Amino acid sequence: MGNRLSKIYTKTGDDGSTGLGDGSRIAKDSLRVTAYGTVDEANSCIGLLLASDMPVDIRDLLTSIQHQLFDLGGELCIPGHSAIDDADVERLEQRLDHYNDALPPLKDFILPGGGEAAARCHVARTVVRRAERETVALARAEAVRPQAVRYLNRLSDLLFVLARVLARASGHGEVLWQHERRR
Repeated sequence: MGNRLSKIYTKTGDDGSTGLGDGSRIAKDSLRVTAYGTVDEANSCIGLLLASDMPVDIRDLLTSIQHQLFDLGGELCIPGHSAIDDADVERLEQRLDHYNDALPPLKDFILPGGGEAAARCHVARTVVRRAERETVALARAEAVRPQAVRYLNRLSDLLFVLARVLARASGHGEVLWQHERRR
């Protein structure tokens, strides 16, 4: 287990740098800090989603995902560290298939909405997509394991499917894009 913080502010970041998990210092606006910071933001969005009413199986899944996102943030914060593996990506795929199989095929685009939990799930999905883009940008400049990018890609897909499930479970239903609307 890592060091425990007894004092929250250290003033060591006042110069615009922050410490990585390996003890090195890096600029707070670096690609690495941006990537793991957005993973942390995605985790917070899932925490907000978990404050909504939802089926227990989805709640348990999202709680498990929060732990994995924390692990992923650690992987990105410690160059050379690995915390997410192929089995984690495969588990996401299995859950994605499980929830998607019960849904009707998509014929239209879906707008974010469909009740509180579904809307929060859409917000989490878009933040995970941003985390994915930022992790890809980091991977172009530094070594990043491909499992990290794949995990974020599958997670955003899973959150899309879960938003559909939650919209239906809430009774609000999905909000379909009306591409032929009149102004």
